[in-house]
Formats: sequence, C-alpha cells, structure tokens
Amino acid sequence: MVNWIWLFFIVAGFAVAAIQGNVEVATQAVFEGAKSGVTVCFGLISILVFWLGIMRIAEDAGILRKLSAWLRPVVQFLFPSVPSNHPAIGYIMSNMSANILGLGNAATPMGIKAMQELQRLNGNKEIASPAMCTLLALNTSSVTLIPTTLIAIRMNYNSLNPAEIVGTTLLATLVSTAAAIMIDRWYRKRHELNPIKKG
Repeated sequence: MVNWIWLFFIVAGFAVAAIQGNVEVATQAVFEGAKSGVTVCFGLISILVFWLGIMRIAEDAGILRKLSAWLRPVVQFLFPSVPSNHPAIGYIMSNMSANILGLGNAATPMGIKAMQELQRLNGNKEIASPAMCTLLALNTSSVTLIPTTLIAIRMNYNSLNPAEIVGTTLLATLVSTAAAIMIDRWYRKRHELNPIKKG
C-alpha cells in the first residue's frame, strides 16, 4: 500500500510540473534528492558503524546485561501477561536497550523476534494481543539517551554542534514514552472491560 502512495506522489508531482511547464525543475530535484540521499547514507554508515562497535564493546563488557537486568522489573510490569522466563522477555529487553542507546537499526531485528514470540502466546492470531500493542507503542516512542541517527545527519550537514539535540531528544522521548504507557494502560483497561471476541 505504501508503495502505491509513493508512486501516486511521484506521478502527481511530475504531472503538476508538466502542467506548469517545469519538468526540468522536477527532474533536477529528483537527481538532487538522489545525490543527497547517497551522501546522507554514507554519513550514517560511519556513525552507525562507530556506535555498533561501542555497543559490541558494551555487550562484551557486560553493560548491556546490566541494563537488561535493570529493565527486567519494568518489562515485567509493562508486560504482565508474558511469563518471566519466556524468550519474548529477552527480545523485548534487547529491543528496549538498543532503542535507549539510539540504535534503531539494531533494535528492529530484536523487535521483530519479540513480536514473533508474542504472537506464539497470542490466543487470537487474527488480532494483536495487548502485549503486542504495548511493544509497538514502546518501540515507537522509546526513550533515547543518544540519538545516533540524528547526530549523524546533523554531522553530515556540517552542524556546528551536532550533539546539542541530546537533551531535547531525551526530554521529548521521555514525554512520548510516558504518553504511550498511559494510553496503553487506558486501552488495556478498556480491553479488559470489553474484550474483543473472535468471529
């Protein structure tokens, strides 16, 4: 569906440019956008490689295990329906740890694995379980200590102080995570009062 939406935007853009007689401007914008995309990607590669290396060092040093241990009580509170020894808990903690460190690319595979494990626990395979909805909400709004991707983009565009957004990003993600948890709790209560029945 998303592919069709983007195709519509591209075709509509060229159609409007043709009607206004500005096809060369649209063509130039396409090539400039492609060039800019490649430049940003190369900039992101360097910073992501650096932070993935830091994360590997943190993993070998046991820092990620410590962070996961601190997160365990929080995870068990947020996911009361998931057994404490279930593999989903480990994947959820890894996903949250990576998101907190601003490593969205590293968090995604763990999030997918967590969803797969939560689906195994799901009694109704056609509807997302409350635990799955909680994970999606947290993954989308996650608290971020170091926004590595944004820092990389700012570095790529020659920002004088690319890391100055750390404080505001932390505040914004704290607010978004708190809001996500409150809304999730509200919907859980509503689900408990009016459970969705299959069929």
